[in-house]
Amino acid sequence: MNSFADLPAAAWNAPWTLWQSAAEYAIDAWQRQILFLDVLRQRGNQYHEHMAEKAPNVLHFSAQVVLDGNRLPRPVNYMLSRIVPAGGIEIDGRKRPFIIIDPRAGHGPGIGGFKADSEIGVALKAGHPCYFVGFLPRPEPGQTVEDVMRAEVAFVSHVVGLHPEAEGLPVVIGNCQAGWQLLMAAATHPESFGPLLVAGTPLSFWAGERGRNPMRYSGGMLGGTWLTAWASDIGNGLFDGAWLVQNFENLNPANTLWTKQYNVYSKVDTEPPRFLEFEKYWGGYVLLNEPEIQYITDNLFVGNRLATAELVTQDGLRIDLRNIRSPIIVFCSRGDNISPPPQALGWILDLYESVDDIRAHGQTIIYAQHDSIGHLGIFVSGKVARKEHEEFASNIDFIDVLPPGLYEAVIVDHRESTPQGSPYILRFAARDIEDLVAIVQPSQRDDRSFAAVSRLSEINLTLYRNLMQPWLLAVMTEEAAETIRLMHPLRLKHELLSDANPLFAGLPDMAARVREGRRPASPDNPFLVLEHQVSDQIETLLDQWRDARDNIVELTFLSVFGNPVLQALFGLGTPEAPVRRRPGQDPERRAFVARQVTELRNAVAEGGLFEALLRALVFVGLKEGLADERTFNMLRRLHDAHGKNLTLQPFKETLRRQFFLIMLDEDAALKTMPDLLHEASASEIEAGLSGLVAISEASGGLSSMGRTRLRQIEDMFRRASRAASLADLTGSAAPVTTTTTSVPAVTTAPDVPSDSSTPSGAAPSVAPSVPAAPSPAPAAKVVPARPSGRKGNGR
Repeated sequence: MNSFADLPAAAWNAPWTLWQSAAEYAIDAWQRQILFLDVLRQRGNQYHEHMAEKAPNVLHFSAQVVLDGNRLPRPVNYMLSRIVPAGGIEIDGRKRPFIIIDPRAGHGPGIGGFKADSEIGVALKAGHPCYFVGFLPRPEPGQTVEDVMRAEVAFVSHVVGLHPEAEGLPVVIGNCQAGWQLLMAAATHPESFGPLLVAGTPLSFWAGERGRNPMRYSGGMLGGTWLTAWASDIGNGLFDGAWLVQNFENLNPANTLWTKQYNVYSKVDTEPPRFLEFEKYWGGYVLLNEPEIQYITDNLFVGNRLATAELVTQDGLRIDLRNIRSPIIVFCSRGDNISPPPQALGWILDLYESVDDIRAHGQTIIYAQHDSIGHLGIFVSGKVARKEHEEFASNIDFIDVLPPGLYEAVIVDHRESTPQGSPYILRFAARDIEDLVAIVQPSQRDDRSFAAVSRLSEINLTLYRNLMQPWLLAVMTEEAAETIRLMHPLRLKHELLSDANPLFAGLPDMAARVREGRRPASPDNPFLVLEHQVSDQIETLLDQWRDARDNIVELTFLSVFGNPVLQALFGLGTPEAPVRRRPGQDPERRAFVARQVTELRNAVAEGGLFEALLRALVFVGLKEGLADERTFNMLRRLHDAHGKNLTLQPFKETLRRQFFLIMLDEDAALKTMPDLLHEASASEIEAGLSGLVAISEASGGLSSMGRTRLRQIEDMFRRASRAASLADLTGSAAPVTTTTTSVPAVTTAPDVPSDSSTPSGAAPSVAPSVPAAPSPAPAAKVVPARPSGRKGNGR
């Protein structure tokens, strides 16, 4: 039914029936009001009980603290806990541990383990030891963002020491705020971390789509970060996380003011447990030190200095995300209005000019973009996002051996073709910078507006600290600060709607009697149908008001801060001058990479059958731009048969070395391949070739170019096999000759977009993977010789 007039005619034509419906609805509505008030009372009591706990959290799992952050040289309010698996879950000690770091963005810890299907549950199900990093409601005195970074490094190192038998460094997951803090820690200590997964994490804070991401304009509309300093000052040096939660709630006023409450009221017989469970997390407000929140707002939210490597620690280390040596997995969603995909992925465009630039730093970056899941759903692993976390957890070793580059993780549903086993296949498709440009939609004009906000923020903050702050600090006391916190609207509702309010003294008994005599109205009751219609209209009106508000905010922001005169007054230069520049290149790094390239060229003929197989695999399969977990399963068999018992890290380094040899000088890598096969027997070569063919075709078939390359490799291996057989017969080694033929231009798989970033006739320029340097910068590009007319595809 779409309108009041659509109600059944019989309901209005029969006065007695209408009267009965009205009476039924009146009783139901009155009972629901009593029960709804009782649910709000329970929420208030739950809030008081939760906040009274020493270490409140909403974890669904049992946990044991193994390292307390307040015992570190620089104490913090974080702690590392080991998740105790429930009965029936078996943990494999050889699998690398998972560490989940919860966001400290206003709420308390636990969202990463909020449900059985959350990130923790998925990792345990895959058999990995699992750890959780949570925090206490109050920070340690003097605690800073850098202190938390050091604590995270200490936590990861401690887990490494607890699992010496694990095949690889720990996988670390950072949710929302914890994601960018995790990457900062990994950038300063890259040797300590395994693969990194950041979920719903903003990293490029100026990015966003016009008309979709209004939260990025908040800094400008509030005049910068001086309000952050004011909020910390009225808290006597502590910032109340309730202010951050209120910002989140303002994004969707329809849900905040009406929908969430009406959903409980209309389904009061079934909805309260779910509502109370979520409100326990949503209302668990925590505090931050003034230096912490000011660092975050000045340098990240408004300054946007992380993505351009402008931050330097107190120890003098530059925080450059290009230092990270582990694979970085970015999980974002278009349904996330807090950390949308442009903010989650824009940092890649800020740091790198091309995919070759990513490879030059030996980095593997993978992104997955969901269509609809909301911000919290990314961490909780609700039904629509569970498959992503399950596939990442079960294929983490595959991710760790992917050659450097940019990939998109695609979950393919194959239930119809293979009903047995996992219903999904995780596939990695090579992507180019242009693919990210389409998602991020960078705008030089918008950047100038946000740069103007940054300048204004510095001015206003300086004025506040000189003119207002001394007076406020002189009169503020801890008692006054606590009273102000209690009067915050989000906290006050819990104070008023609880047993602490004497007006609610008789409500529990009344609600109990109502439950005993509950008489819900029938679903087709015309008055109940009308109630739902009115609710829908209220929600629609609030959504329209939100859209109008957001449009006005966006237009005002762009009109004010996009004004060229204002920008000139702030010293931003001409409109053509970029306000964000990519980090510079260190001469030391250039020289180091040049030496590595020389050493790599000199070692092109080193190795044996295993190295030849990996080199051939790169030549045939990985340059197709597409690989999935079936490829890795076959690769694992190849490793088991010919890998000389290499553990994961040496195997990864060997594979990457062969990848770089192919990318650096393909002709030389192919010409020297017979030298690698020289010591192998004919049977070993034939067995290796069979495995290579199986791996190359494991992802669903090769393109025509891939088949041409495979035939070239088969011919090379069979000649080596015949030479080995002849040597066995004659008792002396027979020379193996090889001819290299020009291979037509590489064509990508159908679902991999082509790349036009590499000039015609030039190949992708890469440099080998190198150890992290104190302040690395992109390597000088090396353009290997290619057959005439060949066009590199940047992959």
